[in-house]
Amino acid sequence: MKFFAELAWIGGKVERDVAVEVTDGRFTAVTPGATPVGTRLPGLVLPGLANAHSHAFHRALRGRTHGDRGSFWTWREKMYEVAGRLDPDSYYALARAVYGEMALAGITCVGEFHYLHHAPDGRPYAEPNAMGDAVVRAARDAGIRITLLDTLYLTSSVDGKALEGVQRRFGDGDLDGWLARTGTLRDGEGVRIGAALHSVRAVPVRHLDGLAGRAPLHIHLSEQRAENEQCRAVHGCSPTELLHRHGVLGPGTTAVHATHLTDGDIKLLGGSGTGVCLCPTTERDLADGIGPGRALADAGSPLSLGSDSHAVIDVFEEARGMELDERLATEKRGHFAAAELVAAATAHTSLGWDDAGQIAVGKRADLVAVTLDSVRTAGVDPAGVVFAATNADVTHVVADGRMIVDGGRHTGFDVPAALRNAIREAIA
Repeated sequence: MKFFAELAWIGGKVERDVAVEVTDGRFTAVTPGATPVGTRLPGLVLPGLANAHSHAFHRALRGRTHGDRGSFWTWREKMYEVAGRLDPDSYYALARAVYGEMALAGITCVGEFHYLHHAPDGRPYAEPNAMGDAVVRAARDAGIRITLLDTLYLTSSVDGKALEGVQRRFGDGDLDGWLARTGTLRDGEGVRIGAALHSVRAVPVRHLDGLAGRAPLHIHLSEQRAENEQCRAVHGCSPTELLHRHGVLGPGTTAVHATHLTDGDIKLLGGSGTGVCLCPTTERDLADGIGPGRALADAGSPLSLGSDSHAVIDVFEEARGMELDERLATEKRGHFAAAELVAAATAHTSLGWDDAGQIAVGKRADLVAVTLDSVRTAGVDPAGVVFAATNADVTHVVADGRMIVDGGRHTGFDVPAALRNAIREAIA
């Protein structure tokens, strides 16, 4: 299979007239300055985008949590309502539609931070991983890869308060229960099985030592100031310091949000090579705050991006947000170059896919064509398209060598109709 791009992002810069050959879903030749041959991809062609942090079911909340202005707590009440309604069939339908929306936005791999494990009353399904299997199948049917970050969620507060209400479906009783259930999960074609600690609120400290060294391992970290205050009250240290004491930090770990950090926290995260996933649109939507992205990168933390609650699904907006939010916080411009933003937008390594995220021989054949003819991108320097494009400018997406978006439409199903139907059921 052959593709041709007049402009392509290779090695951190724009190259012209690039011919690409693909065999068995991998790039076998990438040749700039070539003669046109094969399927033409318009505009600027980027590597596949990575969504490193997703809660698929949150998509049903979009536009529904702002009544009476809203707060984090009113948002959480709405989230729990949706969480309490889904079963494996309805979750499959919703997740498939959401992953279809991601495909249309140029996302070829998602990290699903998955904690809807059991029935709403907390009882396991006959197949204990029915909900996880549903989202894995949904990603496959949408044409994108998935890292299932199966989440350990045992308590509702730092001091060990028991799960109650719909939270009961999140928990496995104890660490052994979680290990037994997740022990049956297996990697597969287009599937990686990872792990997640929901937060220091949800995982008793006695279990942290046993989780060190897992990879990929993700954790919500210091998303809100209240989490830091509670951790200091119970453990006498910040959440980052607590994870460091128990060996959880390291190159295989990704801290999600990392919004409210001390200088010491930043040094611990960067010095250990712990990744950080920023989710600017959700952090704005929930009024959580602005994370210190530049300081974390300078300290040594690789950055990735996620759409989290899916207030929008647009990795270009997340990437811009990483720079623009920092400008608001510091009143200075120019924190991240375009190449750094694209690197964060294509950080598949945070999800355990070291063989993706670049248009290079041997890598997975993911290609995302971004038009340069829309009202947003017309006249833009292609090297700066990350500052102008949106998800609406994605016209073609190739994932593992397969065309999953052609002319702005998903090749497998009607995504808007699927979203309407699935959300109608989820909120009924």
